[in-house]
Amino acid sequence: MSRQPDGTQNAGDRGNGRRRLEPGARGRWWRLLWLFPIALASALLFAWLTWISPYGYEAPAGLAAIDADREHRVFVYGTLRQPLVRRLVTGNWIETREATLPGFAQQGLDLERRPGAVTEGEVFTVEAPVLARLDRYERLGIRYERVPAILANDEEAWVYRRLEME
Repeated sequence: MSRQPDGTQNAGDRGNGRRRLEPGARGRWWRLLWLFPIALASALLFAWLTWISPYGYEAPAGLAAIDADREHRVFVYGTLRQPLVRRLVTGNWIETREATLPGFAQQGLDLERRPGAVTEGEVFTVEAPVLARLDRYERLGIRYERVPAILANDEEAWVYRRLEME
């Protein structure tokens, strides 16, 4: 809105209801809009590197080979209970069912052996290539170990437990 030297408004500025942007204000919004695809691409790259890519993880020597001739049951009690996380890690929508693991208590990111305790979780069945993807996600041999456990319904399933930090 412009004013005359005597303080009155120009007739052409009255009542048009439009706010004028200062020069350059429109350009600032466009610059911010470009940040969204960059942030999205960065998040997707991070997710790919963390959960799927062959880079950044090498299984330590001495780990037992995965039996490719059978299916494997896996008991999960943490982030892998989330369907979207499971989908990103395994590449599939995997059906799960509720399960309990007696004799263990969840302690942060780990399971601690504790008589009388019960850990709530989910169990699902996967083939060897998907188990290898789960191993990569859990950083088998670096952060976690995969151990057999007996669930409350007497089924055997793999469980990931934190390795002792030295």
